Amino acid sequence: MGELRLEELSAKTIVAANSLTLRPGQEQFVTPVSYSIADAYLSPTTSWPRVVLDDDEVVGFIRGNFDPEAQQEEFRSCIWRINVAADAQGQGVGRFAVWALADEARSRGFTRLNAIWEPGEHGPEDFFLRVGFRVVSQTQYGENIGALDL
Repeated sequence: MGELRLEELSAKTIVAANSLTLRPGQEQFVTPVSYSIADAYLSPTTSWPRVVLDDDEVVGFIRGNFDPEAQQEEFRSCIWRINVAADAQGQGVGRFAVWALADEARSRGFTRLNAIWEPGEHGPEDFFLRVGFRVVSQTQYGENIGALDL
């Protein structure tokens, strides 16, 4: 890994972000990046889409959402999507992206960052717990709602 940095999603990086490949079994837990890209442009005031670059190569994508007016607390400051290329997993890319999003949340006055994930083999739960999230509740569909205190 070279030096990681974040860059706002742009025409230059959108194709690479949409082409990130995951490890086998992970696809069922992740909505395609193209959905996040469309959502980001539908909610430009609350959406925070970024790519993670290793030198000039896109190795990850994260989309945060910041909406202090959201009725449900878990949607006020949250991770909507995070994808890390299969060959870059386990090298700190996801942790880097989450902590960058946490820094952004903190700078906007939030004291908590939330994430929602579906539990299961090959799912993201171990990752979220390792970076400091704790399960605080579940959705009506059985997904875990995690919180990271900032």
